[in-house]
Amino acid sequence: MDAKTEELRAAHDVLAELYAERLNDALDRMPAERAVLDLFCVLALATGLGTNIGDIGCGSGRLAPYLAAKGLTPWGIDLSPEMIRVARRDRAAYRFDVADLRELPFEDASLVGAVCWYSLIFLAPDDRQVAFGELYRVVKPGGYLVTAFKAGSSQVRRAGRSANLGVEFDLYWQTPREAEQSCTDAGFITVFWGGVPADGPDSPGQGFLLAQKPVAQAPRCP
Repeated sequence: MDAKTEELRAAHDVLAELYAERLNDALDRMPAERAVLDLFCVLALATGLGTNIGDIGCGSGRLAPYLAAKGLTPWGIDLSPEMIRVARRDRAAYRFDVADLRELPFEDASLVGAVCWYSLIFLAPDDRQVAFGELYRVVKPGGYLVTAFKAGSSQVRRAGRSANLGVEFDLYWQTPREAEQSCTDAGFITVFWGGVPADGPDSPGQGFLLAQKPVAQAPRCP
């Protein structure tokens, strides 16, 4: 494991209990996020391809009950062992495992969808092609990818200091165009994109992107 990945994992091990405390009911206060997740759930179920989805970078597992209530079967993965420990403790009804999104534990074309909720913002530019290639690999043709991200200028930022827990790590506030380009370069087709404006000069906006893995077309007869 490279030094930056180790730093990110160690920081989120420290932050796990704080995330569990502060973000447990965050979705209740965020109607735009619920609306995007609802659209993803409706479209994923409408494929008829099953209910299994990956919650990629699941953190403390806060999305699992919401996704399950919509009829999906979430399987959460996170880089941080402490995040997974907290998720298993607080949401024992769901599956959670430690894994790197650059090497996902899912079989090829085994998921009707993948949720990446503010988890791709930690990817350095050099890692994005591999990560999005993995997402494309595990989603079934006709299935969906949905991601939420911090919208900004794509520059690397140091985060974690505000928690006052002695941790720091890199993250990226990507431009919406940059986020979409990573999806389409991997082979996904954009279905929906949108966002919420920043509420201050020192805060990022929120971006949302929903994309579909195309169904292979049968070759035409000559």
